Order: sequence, then structure tokens, then C-alpha cells
Amino acid sequence: MDDIKRNELTQMAWEIHGAVEDAFLRHPATKDVPTDWMEKQRLLLADMAIHLLQTAIKPGSMELEKLKNNLHAILTISDQFLPHADLKKATEKLYVES
Repeated sequence: MDDIKRNELTQMAWEIHGAVEDAFLRHPATKDVPTDWMEKQRLLLADMAIHLLQTAIKPGSMELEKLKNNLHAILTISDQFLPHADLKKATEKLYVES
């Protein structure tokens, strides 16, 4: 993929990000309302997925710290939906230097 296409996709991702983030910020849920809270967490997961997309397609070399942070957020949020998968525990290895 050339840089022009990458930049186009990045711009589209920012537009989608704005809509998702706005929905997240407007959502009235708090942790005290579990059903609505999980719906709000779905929006947060979508937001983090868009950040991962932006990190992955950004022109130039991959920014590994951003990739780690994106994956950490996605796994942490997803852990609420898939508690049996122990995804939060998987994040521990992301920041271990090899």
C-alpha cells in the first residue's frame, strides 16, 4: 500500500474515531449500571480498535510502543467480554523486553 492510500485510510479512520468517541462520551453509563456499562465498553473497544488500525497503517516504520499500548487496551477491555480467556493476563508479556 502506498503512502497516499495509507493517508486516505488514516483520515477515514479519524472520521470514524470522532463518531465513536462522541458516542462514548455521550453515553450516560457508569460502572454502577452494569448493562449500560458493557454497552459503553463496546464503544471503548471500537475506539481502541480504530487506534490500532491507525497505528498499523501509518506510513513509515511501525511504532512498537503504540502497538503495545493499543494491544494492551484492546485485551484489557475484551477481558470483560471473554473472562474465561484470561486476556488481561496476556497483557503482562507485552512490556517485557526480549
